[in-house]
Amino acid sequence: MLVTGASSGIGEAIADRFADDGRCRLLLGGRDEERLAAVARRTGGGALRADLAERAGVERLAAEALEREGRVDVLVAAAGIGWAGPFTRMPADAVDRLIAVNLTSVVHLVRLLLPPMAERGAGHLVMIGSMAGRVGVANEAVYATTKGGLLAFADSLRYELAGTRVGVTVVLPGAVDTPFFTTRGVPYHRDHPRPVPAERVAEVVWRAVARGRDDVFVPGWLAMPARMHGAVPGFFRAMAKRFG
Repeated sequence: MLVTGASSGIGEAIADRFADDGRCRLLLGGRDEERLAAVARRTGGGALRADLAERAGVERLAAEALEREGRVDVLVAAAGIGWAGPFTRMPADAVDRLIAVNLTSVVHLVRLLLPPMAERGAGHLVMIGSMAGRVGVANEAVYATTKGGLLAFADSLRYELAGTRVGVTVVLPGAVDTPFFTTRGVPYHRDHPRPVPAERVAEVVWRAVARGRDDVFVPGWLAMPARMHGAVPGFFRAMAKRFG
């Protein structure tokens, strides 16, 4: 099992949860070498330092994972970065990096690791999306775009993988209590909804893999506004403008 973004946040919590389960041999990808090594020691996983902003880093991560274990049965793509502010002020480099880490790296990792899964007729892909990818969020236009892209990618793969017993899950959390908001440069300041612990997302990922779930919201009530957005988008946007 390969978990990206495992040096902190949701990825770290996922590594801990599957280590507790004890049924997976863990490979952990991340950029922060020191933190990644600490997570690897705690979970018994193998640390694979990788910068997913570059395709060479993605290809190196996939190659090292396959070299170490011979196969990857489960991929959890949890690496992600953010940027907050008006789109008209977003630097070009920030756009490129956000798309590379949040979307392009996932597509390439799946491209490299999926064929053996399909040939074996078993495996699971988990992508950490976001509620922002379903409904859009002001001042996070590119972030929402990357997460929406994951939803379309996953849905397309499900059609192509029908009959192969390779599962595809997208987990869609709202705000999560991780360093994400600090590193994006703008703290989370809303009173509602309150951020959920990363461990709660990790538990949902574990259940989704065990039960073969498709799209899963965290917390579950977020499915309601997502459905509202699909059914009456104009009304949803009016409410979002009014209440945030």
